[in-house]
Amino acid sequence: MATTLHLKDFVGGWLTGNFDPCLVRQENVEVAVKCYSAGAHEASHHHRIATEYTVVATGRVRMFDREYIAGEIVQVDPNESTDFTAIEDTVTVVLKFPSEPNDKYLD
Repeated sequence: MATTLHLKDFVGGWLTGNFDPCLVRQENVEVAVKCYSAGAHEASHHHRIATEYTVVATGRVRMFDREYIAGEIVQVDPNESTDFTAIEDTVTVVLKFPSEPNDKYLD
């Protein structure tokens, strides 16, 4: 019989990485599925070690002072800063590597 889990059981939608709770503990990569309501905002921050890819699965977002739409992938390299705003209801898939849970610095 299949086991059923729910995205809400994972902190911020983070499913895989070097943290708890997670589906699979992994030191090399973090994976998240994040759901945002229109107008949701995350303050500007950067990572000193990790590279992060944000896949806009549905919706429209603003990062780096420009808009990205469904299907676009935003690469954020170490020490690059950006904030995040969901312009409309949005789902993103985020890949970050390596998994460094304390590698987030507010600007």
